[in-house]
Amino acid sequence: MNKFLLRILPLLTLGVLLVNCTKKEWDEYYGRPENLEPPIYQILQGKGNFKNLLAAIDKAGYKDILSAAGYWTFFAPHDSAFQVYFKEKNISGIDQLDSAACKKIVTYCLVYNAFKTDRIDDYQSVTGWVTNAAFKRRTASYTGIYNGNDNSGNAIKVISSNRNNNGTTFYVDADNNNKYIPYFADGYMASKGLTAADYNYFYPNTTYTGFNVVDAVVTEKDIAAENGVIHVVNKVITTLPSLDEYLASNPNYSEFRKLFEKFLITYALNSSVTQKYQSLNNSTSQVFTKVFNSALAFSPNNENFLKLQDNDGQSNSYSMFVPTNDVLTSYLNNVLMENYPNKKIEELPINIIYDFINAHLWQTAVWPSKFTTTFNSLGEEARFSQADIIDKRILSNGIFYGTSKVQEANVFSSVFGRAYLDPNYSMMTSLLSQELKYQISNIRQKYTLFLVSNKALNDSGFFADPSVSNIVNEQWRYTSPGGGTVITGSSALVRLLRMLNMHVVLGDQTSLSGSGVVQTYGGEFITYDNGKVQGSGNAEYNAPVIVQKSKTAKNGTVYYIDRPLTYSNYAIGIYLKRLGAATTSEYNYFWRYVTSTDLYNTTTDEFNSGPSTGSFYTFFVPNKLAIENAIKAGLLPGTVSGSTVTPKFTGLTNPEIELIKKFVLYHILNKKSVATDGKESGSFETLLKTANGDPTSIFVSNSTPNAMTLTDMNNRTASIDIVNSNKLGNRIVIHLINNYLKYTY
Repeated sequence: MNKFLLRILPLLTLGVLLVNCTKKEWDEYYGRPENLEPPIYQILQGKGNFKNLLAAIDKAGYKDILSAAGYWTFFAPHDSAFQVYFKEKNISGIDQLDSAACKKIVTYCLVYNAFKTDRIDDYQSVTGWVTNAAFKRRTASYTGIYNGNDNSGNAIKVISSNRNNNGTTFYVDADNNNKYIPYFADGYMASKGLTAADYNYFYPNTTYTGFNVVDAVVTEKDIAAENGVIHVVNKVITTLPSLDEYLASNPNYSEFRKLFEKFLITYALNSSVTQKYQSLNNSTSQVFTKVFNSALAFSPNNENFLKLQDNDGQSNSYSMFVPTNDVLTSYLNNVLMENYPNKKIEELPINIIYDFINAHLWQTAVWPSKFTTTFNSLGEEARFSQADIIDKRILSNGIFYGTSKVQEANVFSSVFGRAYLDPNYSMMTSLLSQELKYQISNIRQKYTLFLVSNKALNDSGFFADPSVSNIVNEQWRYTSPGGGTVITGSSALVRLLRMLNMHVVLGDQTSLSGSGVVQTYGGEFITYDNGKVQGSGNAEYNAPVIVQKSKTAKNGTVYYIDRPLTYSNYAIGIYLKRLGAATTSEYNYFWRYVTSTDLYNTTTDEFNSGPSTGSFYTFFVPNKLAIENAIKAGLLPGTVSGSTVTPKFTGLTNPEIELIKKFVLYHILNKKSVATDGKESGSFETLLKTANGDPTSIFVSNSTPNAMTLTDMNNRTASIDIVNSNKLGNRIVIHLINNYLKYTY
């Protein structure tokens, strides 16, 4: 035995030496460095002036977290800050704060990841740091499950959406919907063109120093700790509410909140959260996600901003402008429900609610100095003066402004709004919304709108009919009042949209007294005469529409008419025939020349070449004397005997036929309608091509209403006979002129 011990003793000694050597190397490599700073909790202990904060950390249950490894930024209020806080809360000390109150202080001042001042205002994008682009950081604070009520008033357990509702996704598991804390550093402020005035607008009692956290000043910065960074602040900062939470807590905005509750919020059973809640709390209660409508610009209870990138909440924020109860109630009754006698908001189309709420929501931070250059989800700037703002707060997920006026959205204050807000014009609203809503809602562009009621459209054969198509925009039916084939779906829509365009005029026609002509949005012209208006279709039957009343809007005038403005759909030649068939007509000579060649088909009243039905043209028709002068000039066939000039319409030779064709085609503007509205002048192409195939042209001088003059290629002029001009057809205008136009071929 002794021999055995003697044999193994050297081995045991060597083993002990190896173990001691290995432990030393291990400690040197993996042991805590002697120069490493203590954790956050211990550093605060060592400083001696954070006794209240340490007590709050203990009560909140965060001592172990802040004493262990980690990577945090902690905004730490010192004891003097707590004394001010206690006085504000009318309490004697930290003992009077429960664990929940302490948690609101500790978790909201605790930011994920460690940020010194050299990075605090940089944004952590997926592609790397974006300098001077951040003013918020995600904290350890979140609301979690809370007590609420569903749409029927029943008590339920609620959890907030942590995503904006896109129609399918509004909640993502494993995301606590952590709140963000705002701070203000020089780099960010300068990059956004902000000044101390922007900061002091929200925090008038705090000096802007170049590094502020909420309404606190950072008095000591970049204190390194084993598990992060400490910035000392001179005020106690407690968890800020979200936009949704603040709106719910302030009775001054209860009417605005009611719109959300009545129309824009649902509660969806959250199975995964329910399972966890029941397991942890030995409860049978179900948990419901509070879901905001997907039509909204954002969900006011979502703390995560747009979440296009994981950290985009660092760089931007929502904004909400909310009118007080009295202001909102007045606007609802006098504007949105002006044409609803019962004044029941439930009667409003839901799109009006969507537009009204979205007019007050911004998917970006609206800073006080940037109202006029920051646009909401409807593309409109914040239309408030500083005097209109009665409450201003930066909250955990957005900027809140309480206001003494509403945001007057374009869709309500423009000519479009006159239709949109009147249920008697819902058919016009539906049609306008398909193509023209955003144009005529632009309050910086003037328009004139002719409104036709649902009844008048029905009387004219037009009906909204959901049964004819599964496509919402094509749910239309047309039945001619005189009988005939019923047109439905897209065919009826095409007819309606062409007619609709005749009811919109670019520019504000403030008066319809006297007589004149105006071009409509679709390019066709309408005429007016002392309150009576007609399109080419109305003129067919000598049945002008009657203006019953008018109203103004921010961007123009709205005329309420007794029936639709209609268009004519005949072949082009029909209109010339009506004007020129009578031998006594000043149009007769031109008409007879047109029909004397193969240019024109007398059976179909269509042109075989040149103008084609359905396109835009302008006919300048020389009167009889002008035609006779053209014959004298050799531009048309005929005979001249002394003072007697006789046009030649029959027995034409080929050269004479070609002469007529050239003459006729030169007097027609190609793909262009002009009338004596004084709006458009210029050199316009005619239907005549030269021998080389180049277009010929006529210069139209039209700067003064009812005083149009023409200049041909030989610098000769002609004037419009205003009494016998502005004759409307199927996208054409016909004028009588006092001279022929001479081309250069």
